[in-house]
Amino acid sequence: MVPLRSRARPGRRVVVLTGAGISVASGLPTYRGAGGLWTANPELEEALSAGASPEVVWRGLAPLRAAVSKAEPNAAHVALAAWERRVVDQGGSCTLVTQNVDGLHTRAGSSNVIEYHGALRRSRCSDGGCPSRPFEDDRGSDTPPPCATCGAPLRPDVVLFGEMIGAREEVESKRALRDCDLFVAIGTSGTVWPASSFVRAAQYAGAHTILVNLEPIDDSPYDEVIVGAAETVVPALVG
Repeated sequence: MVPLRSRARPGRRVVVLTGAGISVASGLPTYRGAGGLWTANPELEEALSAGASPEVVWRGLAPLRAAVSKAEPNAAHVALAAWERRVVDQGGSCTLVTQNVDGLHTRAGSSNVIEYHGALRRSRCSDGGCPSRPFEDDRGSDTPPPCATCGAPLRPDVVLFGEMIGAREEVESKRALRDCDLFVAIGTSGTVWPASSFVRAAQYAGAHTILVNLEPIDDSPYDEVIVGAAETVVPALVG
């Protein structure tokens, strides 16, 4: 593994994509595979679908919300935040797109974060016509509180199964990928959507692509694949 510091150059345009694997060291489960959230609780996928009631969604996500509220950023989150500052100080840009809903990148100090699937520590009104905005919310109630604006039940500000990615998140991600010259995916297989579409877009832009994952993958589309735990590999790669 060649550290990225040795390949640094002014004006570098970086896009980082992170998945559930980066937060395992913070005590949060991955979603699939052995011990994964959906593997251990298959009923959750149906409960957390777009057609589920706000009450079912709130109860279904309550255990993960509680876990997220106790989790702390690990060495990988902290290293990425420090790397972003260095890239920007050298006249470049660093956009971090996360598929995670734990908010740990922001808490670690990353500033240019696109939360592709939303954030569990935010709530929003379940009525799509309500003018209220999402807000930080750490309440641990068993039932969804009412919206202060219209009285409809609140829901976690996350993308449920069957819902569309937010327009702003999608547009900003695509814009960053069009301009990037380095793309790094961390803690994701990199072979399924959206990671697979991200690496293709980065390659189309002429970017060098790197995957950091706990397990190797077959027929990788990446220029480099680094196998190992994110909390160990990432600080060494970007430090």
